[in-house]
Amino acid sequence: MFANNLRYLREKHGMDQIDLAMKLGRKSSSSVSEWEKGKYTPKIGVLNDIAEIFGVSITDLMNKDLSHAVDNRVNLIRMYDSLNGERQNKVYNFAKQQYNEQKNVIQMPVKSEVKLYGAVSAGTGEYLLDNTPELVPYEGVVPEHDYAVIVNGVSMRPLFEDKQIIFVKKTFEARSGQVVIAYYDNQAYVKKYVNDEKGARFVSLNKSYDDMPIDETHETQIIGVVVL
Repeated sequence: MFANNLRYLREKHGMDQIDLAMKLGRKSSSSVSEWEKGKYTPKIGVLNDIAEIFGVSITDLMNKDLSHAVDNRVNLIRMYDSLNGERQNKVYNFAKQQYNEQKNVIQMPVKSEVKLYGAVSAGTGEYLLDNTPELVPYEGVVPEHDYAVIVNGVSMRPLFEDKQIIFVKKTFEARSGQVVIAYYDNQAYVKKYVNDEKGARFVSLNKSYDDMPIDETHETQIIGVVVL
């Protein structure tokens, strides 16, 4: 690992073997050549000097594939820069969460308020409010959404619990497999939309509940997709 990292870092910084040797106080490049061939590894003092020259840690120099690490970092930055603002925020929030978990940082819950447009059923049917939202406290990160609703019932366990607030993007269409908010015979439900060889239907994740067929005998309309 050290031999490959040394060659990669030297070339990345535009150095010849003799250039690196001179920075290390040596008169010839023979030692650098032998290190890069893997014939032997320099002593800890020299390793420390090499790490300082290239701005890396000795641990990474000896144990980490720096070429892949740097390439991955460059590719990540390029992908991030190509995203729109909303997606960049999502990447940042995820990276921050991962960093805090790695550092064992305990975050205080984020407290805010959301406009709640009534309830959707994970059971027997509910009625959404008509443009009269209720401002309620919410603890956690609020994603981009068009409206929020509260779940009543347990038919969507384990994805959603009873009385959980969920966030929705408005749409009248959905792909098979998406979790949607839909009117079904004039009542509002949160269900998984499925359309396959068995036909179109709304499905509960809790198998104690029957599927709800979408056919000419029922009035149905999808009004949103749940933000997951």
